[in-house]
Amino acid sequence: MLKDKITALYCRLSQDDMLDGESNSITNQKSILLRYVQDNGLPNPQFYVDDGVSGTTFERDGFKAMMSDIEAGKVGIVITKDLSRLGRDYLKTGEYIEIIFPDYDVRYIAVNDGVDTFKSENEMMVFRNVFNDFYNPLSKTHSRNNLT
Repeated sequence: MLKDKITALYCRLSQDDMLDGESNSITNQKSILLRYVQDNGLPNPQFYVDDGVSGTTFERDGFKAMMSDIEAGKVGIVITKDLSRLGRDYLKTGEYIEIIFPDYDVRYIAVNDGVDTFKSENEMMVFRNVFNDFYNPLSKTHSRNNLT
């Protein structure tokens, strides 16, 4: 039953995100996610946090701990502040949202992007993931040297 499962609240902050100030801080993300859980009556919130880790890799301790709990069948919902908190590699992020999470019957919610895989109106998610990847400094699509 869903009420027995964890609602995973995933927060990530990279060194680059710190330039954005408080809006992306771990404290701010936790506040937004906890408020969402309380407002929507979701069960058993548990935080998974990666502080100072790039979204270009999925080799993150907090993310791996969350995935371990997902694979063990302990998690029913994953919530992030926005899609970029999950990851900045749009192909890999999409794979988690559209293939891996559903394989484990896990619902995914990105609060500020209005994404909820429990609902059907997620058409803009792909475009947001591509946009997030564009701002990935390691992405092949993002190179200021190619502008000339």
